[in-house]
Amino acid sequence: MFFVVRIVVCGSLDFTREIGKIRKSLLKMGFEVVVPKTSRDVLDGELSLERVLAEKQSGEIVGRAREVDPLNYYYREIMDSDCVLVLNLDKDGVEGYVGGNTLIEMGFAYVLDKEIYLWKDVPDMGYTDEILLMEPEVLGGDLSKLKKEVGDEVGEG
Repeated sequence: MFFVVRIVVCGSLDFTREIGKIRKSLLKMGFEVVVPKTSRDVLDGELSLERVLAEKQSGEIVGRAREVDPLNYYYREIMDSDCVLVLNLDKDGVEGYVGGNTLIEMGFAYVLDKEIYLWKDVPDMGYTDEILLMEPEVLGGDLSKLKKEVGDEVGEG
């Protein structure tokens, strides 16, 4: 029997190019993939990453966020998913950075009993304990671990 596994990718908008690479790899592996709306718009050529990063720098991103309402959008997407993959790359001198919105999205996944996967190890940040409490599985940059683990969970039910 074939199961389509729906994965929501979370991560900083700064990681949009990498989110695109992960999305492409996951699609090739047969997953259904959801990425952040703004990242999707950049990846689909509807918006420039430079503009988004400039808006983040100036604070204008708040206006875009009010229009897009990313937290409610992602809550619904996570509710309809099988798992969350957090693309926690290095940023601002932090290895495996997890930003505020991403932490909230991980919290959504946790309370919705969704599996949480981290691309890299749990970062050393002010909220490391909160991340550890959610018991994410660290992939170590290996998507094949995700496919096997998620496929086994979904396929065996």
